Amino acid sequence: MEYELPKRKKNRLENFDYSSSGAYFITICTKDRKNIFWRKDQPNFVGEDSILPYDSIKISLYGKIVEKYINAIPMRYYYIKLMQYVVMPNHVHLILFIPYEDGRIISSPTDISTVVGQMKRRVSKEIGFSVWQRSFHDHVIRDKEDYEKIAKYVRENPTRWQYDCFYSE
Repeated sequence: MEYELPKRKKNRLENFDYSSSGAYFITICTKDRKNIFWRKDQPNFVGEDSILPYDSIKISLYGKIVEKYINAIPMRYYYIKLMQYVVMPNHVHLILFIPYEDGRIISSPTDISTVVGQMKRRVSKEIGFSVWQRSFHDHVIRDKEDYEKIAKYVRENPTRWQYDCFYSE
C-alpha cells in the first residue's frame, strides 16, 4: 500500500510577483514557537493596564541578533524599505516596501522570499542553530487603509501579547 505524504498548504499568492513594487506584511515564527526573543525576566503579559513602550521591552540576546539582521535588510537590499517591525517572544512581524519609481511599477532584483530567507539564515548562523520554523506568512498590503490597520497591529502587538494568537507561556 502506498502512502502519500501530507501536502503543505501553499502560502504564497499564485502567479504573484513578490519582487514587484508594493508593501508586504511578513510574520516569521520561531521553531516550535519557543519564546526566545524576550528575556526571561520580561513579564509574559504586558497588559493594557500597563503603559510599556516597545523600547523598554527586554529583548534577549537572540532577539538583539534578530533586530540586527532586520535592520540590515535595507542596507543589504538598497531597494527595499523596512517600514516597521516588532520582535515578539516567539515571532517577528515586518512591513517591507518595494517602492514605485516615478509612478511606475518596478521590480527589485530579489523577491521578498529571498530577503526573508537570507535574514533567517544569517540569524541562525550567528546564534549557532536554526531558530525558525519553515517558511513564513505574508500578506500583500492592498491599500492605505490596509497598511494603517497592519501598522497599528504591529505597533501595539507587544502590549497585547497575552491575547496574541502566538501567545504561550
